[in-house]
Amino acid sequence: MKLNKSEKKENNEVELVVEIEAEELDGAINKAYLKNRNHIAVPGFRKGKAPRKIVERMYGADIFLSDALEGIMPEVLRYAIEETDFEIVGYPKISDVDLKDDNKSAEVIIMAALYPEVKVGEYKGVSAPKPVVEVLDADVDRDIESTRTRNARIEKAERAAQNGDITVIDFEGFVDNVAFEGGKGENYELELGSGQFIPGFEEKVEGMVEGEERDIDLVFPTEYQEDLAGKAVVFKVKLNEVKEKILPELDDEFAKDVSEFDTLDEYKADIKANMLETRQKEVDETFEGVLLDKVVETLEADVPEAMIEERLDAAIQNMSRQMSSYGMQPEQYLQMMGMTPEMYRERMRESSEKQVRLGLALKKIAELEGFEISEEELEDEYKDAAERFSMEVDKIKESAPREDIIEDLKVRKAIKLIVDNAKVEELKEEPTEEKKPTKKATTKKTGTKEEAAEKKPAAKKTTTTKKPAAKKETKSTKSAKDE
Repeated sequence: MKLNKSEKKENNEVELVVEIEAEELDGAINKAYLKNRNHIAVPGFRKGKAPRKIVERMYGADIFLSDALEGIMPEVLRYAIEETDFEIVGYPKISDVDLKDDNKSAEVIIMAALYPEVKVGEYKGVSAPKPVVEVLDADVDRDIESTRTRNARIEKAERAAQNGDITVIDFEGFVDNVAFEGGKGENYELELGSGQFIPGFEEKVEGMVEGEERDIDLVFPTEYQEDLAGKAVVFKVKLNEVKEKILPELDDEFAKDVSEFDTLDEYKADIKANMLETRQKEVDETFEGVLLDKVVETLEADVPEAMIEERLDAAIQNMSRQMSSYGMQPEQYLQMMGMTPEMYRERMRESSEKQVRLGLALKKIAELEGFEISEEELEDEYKDAAERFSMEVDKIKESAPREDIIEDLKVRKAIKLIVDNAKVEELKEEPTEEKKPTKKATTKKTGTKEEAAEKKPAAKKTTTTKKPAAKKETKSTKSAKDE
């Protein structure tokens, strides 16, 4: 092959012309012949045994040309990218194929997007708010109460039902004296105060005693399913049993049962330390995210669409891998979300573009600062990745290209530089005693989290099992895991 032309065009594109020489094209044609010969019938020969020249004479000299060109194109594109002096991004596109010398050689015309010229504004001394993290005794008490509730004994109660009890009920709902679908249940376990039923239902079950029957008059919420929204409903309810939760005593024995500690004070201290660590991490991530957003706002670059499309492809592939790991097909997930692949792709476009712009800004900062990665830093990163993913270091090196790891480490140095040189803005409002989870701002980490709105049914059975917190995946050497 020869690179006959490498010329910059308008719209930040480059035109590459690669010549496929006669010997290479003939080799590609022969591969196409070997691939297809078993499907071609030639009189006098068994299938797959007719020589190539006989087949070409019978069906035409160009019979294998199309397959040959298709088969050799990946190699042509790789060659063009490696030989040009321009920095190409995204996926190059074949513009035209010009056959020469009676189809014995060919010129392939390729159009590719170029890495844009990038300018970035001030990235040292960027400011953002950052609240001081604290954990109150009330926060620790709430956590402990939640643990006590999960470890409570369930016993029958010989009294009227009250908030927090588990009631066993029969019920049937009627609209205009007609029972509606999904509005009936027998021996249904309902925890009063859990919000499983429509507003007002559970409150009106309170005070009932075993064996009592009661009509409960309510109105369906306006945001309920269309055929019932806003309508008056009567639930005929019979209380079969009342169960109460007996919480364990809050003492050292409780601490021993639910933790690795011998005393309640040690247990509380550990909860407080973990809360402080978690909240500090959330605050740090939010602070970092705001700083990065401000740096991206200063970016001047004509971002090629090819870079955004490449990022979109990676995001969709990541979603597919995640769904597959949960035992679900991506198509099923999208159907549950009420989305087509095209809708999902469009929904991800804005975040993908933001990630591309952030990457451009951070890479430029690393370049301006002249960051270098030592062999020791590189080896440490490979070892850390091998430990995280339970893989051998050599396997990590095979699946995570050296250049990608070096670039990732430089980007992390750029982020650290921005954070270390940032200024903390004074908070306009004092934090209240009731601590709410900190909402995270966008950071360099990828990944998408989709949320689906669900209508609340008339009766929805729940379990009392608490789901464990989802583990976060770190970005470093992510390509190794993806492989």
